[in-house]
This record gives sequence, structure tokens and C-alpha cells, in this order.
Amino acid sequence: MDTDSPRHDTAGHRTAGHDTAHLHARWHATATAAGARAGLDSAPYAERLLAAWAEPQRRYHTTAHLADVLARIDVLADHAADPAAVELAAWFHDAVYRPDRSENEERSAALAERALPELGIDPARTAEVARLVRLTVTHDPAPGDTNGEVLCDADLAVLAGAPEAYAAYAAAVRDEYGFVPDDAFRTGRAAVLRQLLGLPRLFRTPYGTAHWEAPARHNLATELALLG
Repeated sequence: MDTDSPRHDTAGHRTAGHDTAHLHARWHATATAAGARAGLDSAPYAERLLAAWAEPQRRYHTTAHLADVLARIDVLADHAADPAAVELAAWFHDAVYRPDRSENEERSAALAERALPELGIDPARTAEVARLVRLTVTHDPAPGDTNGEVLCDADLAVLAGAPEAYAAYAAAVRDEYGFVPDDAFRTGRAAVLRQLLGLPRLFRTPYGTAHWEAPARHNLATELALLG
């Protein structure tokens, strides 16, 4: 499996060795549940994906983010029609990430389309994983798309963090776009925040609606106010 390109860890953190070991074990369990070919060693795929998620340019889209999304999928898994596909999509959804490019999700989906058949994952599930990765461009699953609702809610749950955690997230995003001048970043970021606040719902799962919607809106509004 080649990894096209990707990036590192949040605001100065690296994923601890025991966390990496946990992610390796989780990948093996997920690949097995998804139908990976019996007897095939899936560990090299985990190695390459984790190396991509740990590239040094990353500040938010890191192995820590991957672990967080997987943990949130655990909370929401009962809502998904195919939890294994959702978990695989989480592994691939930011596997290719360059903050100065707009085709990251498409390249990440294409990576899944190459790698999963090599693992023996059937064509239907491979297609579903790629579809879910592409859905993270908009985070706008169609009604009844329970797999999409789980992945998108898990990915956006960072918006509902405690104030200190949200501030660290916002700072990490700024660091990823360090090549953008302050005025341009503030303008662009404010537009993103207004777009999010203008959505009728940020979260689509019952759990996300109940537990994450209100704090996420509070955090977004606070950041927008701080941007001036």
C-alpha cells in the first residue's frame, strides 16, 4: 500500500507508544471484522497509515485525532448499519492531508480503494468506505445514512469539547495553516464558523444531538467572537 502523502500530532503532542500499540491492535480487530483475508498480515497497512497520520507537518489531523474519532465511533456504533465500514473510513478519512490542498478527501478515498482490496475486503464494503471518506468533505449525510451520520458526528465531536480542549483544537488548526497570513486566516476561519453556525444541525445521531450540539455551538460562537 502506498500512502500518496500525509502529516503529525496535535499542538506539540506525539502519540505515546502504548497508544500506538492500541491503534495497531484496533486496526487488526477492525480489518478482521471487515473481512480481511484470513492469514494475511494486515500490520504493514497499519504501519503505513499511522506513519501518514504522524507526518511532522500535521498539528490537528494527527494520530491523536484518529484515536479520538475511533473512540467517538465506539460511543455511536449502535447507530451505524456497518460499524466496521465506519471504522475503516475513520482510518482513511485524513490519511492524505495537506492543508494547502483541496483534494485530500478524494486522495484519501482513492487510497482506501487501492488498499482494501489488497486486504481482501469485498467490493461493496470497499465502496462504502470510500463513499464515507468522501462524505467528510461536506459532513452532510443524507437522511437515513446511518453510517455517514456516525462518521460525521465522530469527526465533528471535537467542536463540543471543554473550553480548554476546544481552544487547543483551534490553536492546532491555526498552526496547520501557519503559511496563511493572520488577516486572511481570520477572514477564512470566520467564514467557516458562520457556515457551521448557520446549519440547522451540526450532529445527526441522537447521541450527538443530545450531548454535543449545544456545547459545539457555544464553542463556535465564542471563537467567532474572539476573531473579532
